Amino acid sequence: MGVTQLPQVAGVKAGTPQPAPVKNLSRRAKAAIVVQFILKEGADVPLSSLPEDLQEQLTHLLGEMRYIDRNTMNAVISEFTEELDSVGLSFPGGIADALSALDGKISAQTASRLRKEAGVCQIGDPWKRIAALPQARLKDLVRSESIHVVAVLVSKLDVTKAAELLSSLPGEQARRITYAMSMTDAVTPDAVDRIGISLATQLDAEPPKAFRSQPSERVGAILNFSRAAKRDELLTALDEEDKDFAEEVRKSIFTFAHIAERMNPIDAPKLTRDVDQDTLARIIKGVETEQDQAVVDFILSNISKRLAEGLREAAEDLPQLKPKDVEAAMNAVVLAVRTLEEAGEITLNSPEEGDD
Repeated sequence: MGVTQLPQVAGVKAGTPQPAPVKNLSRRAKAAIVVQFILKEGADVPLSSLPEDLQEQLTHLLGEMRYIDRNTMNAVISEFTEELDSVGLSFPGGIADALSALDGKISAQTASRLRKEAGVCQIGDPWKRIAALPQARLKDLVRSESIHVVAVLVSKLDVTKAAELLSSLPGEQARRITYAMSMTDAVTPDAVDRIGISLATQLDAEPPKAFRSQPSERVGAILNFSRAAKRDELLTALDEEDKDFAEEVRKSIFTFAHIAERMNPIDAPKLTRDVDQDTLARIIKGVETEQDQAVVDFILSNISKRLAEGLREAAEDLPQLKPKDVEAAMNAVVLAVRTLEEAGEITLNSPEEGDD
């Protein structure tokens, strides 16, 4: 059952001789006594982590037993605490628990191979894993499952994520799913668990991927720091080859021109903390397009007036700059924004929110 802190046994003082262990009780009966004692004291016992057959046996034992005398109870509890005191180190119980303990410590390929060889699924609440999937992966599940399974899946998502998923689907498909959700009242908890386990098993069966991010995200990250002319050229070429992929890449791109649309005004002062004033002054001096000027205005209007005036004065003192130097300064600001986002210090609005 694992190491549990037992409450003080009533009538037994620490350091006093304990009754001799009761030898005519089975270990299962003793386990039932310990569990009943802990439950009576109000402590939490994670019995759900036991295999189902042991949970069933324990329940039957608790139902069959009536009462025991105080000496027997003290003897069983004392014997149990002595066994706990003698434990020096405990190990995961089985390959599934071992894989869980080593999650992130061994390679994904090794973990996947061991899981397949042992015939076990990745443990944990399957619905938590499914709820944490990106929208693109959820849409894959929607396409591959029956409408009734999808209705259960959407019902298990939080409201915001479910709404985002439905809004990304074709209208007819979204309507069929919402109608199917109206018929989920009769679905039993056991059926929901089986559906969750089945979906999680599909995730476990997928071969490990060499790249964590989506192809569109990787291309977008590269184009973020490409020259604007080259970026436009590549996006135009992508439109001709695969318009849908090009659109996904555009959503992944975050350039200097997007800052005013997607960054919260309250976060603007953090840029002046992480980007040196010379870099910001070069941008103010060399900005050319209306979009880039809007970003400069956004930053200056959301920082202190004194600092904004200082940056304007520093920009006026600079000589004429080359376009590549200005673009390098803009990329430094973009990198600072991305770093702040990855550190959790700021949250960027999604491209769709920015468009609104």
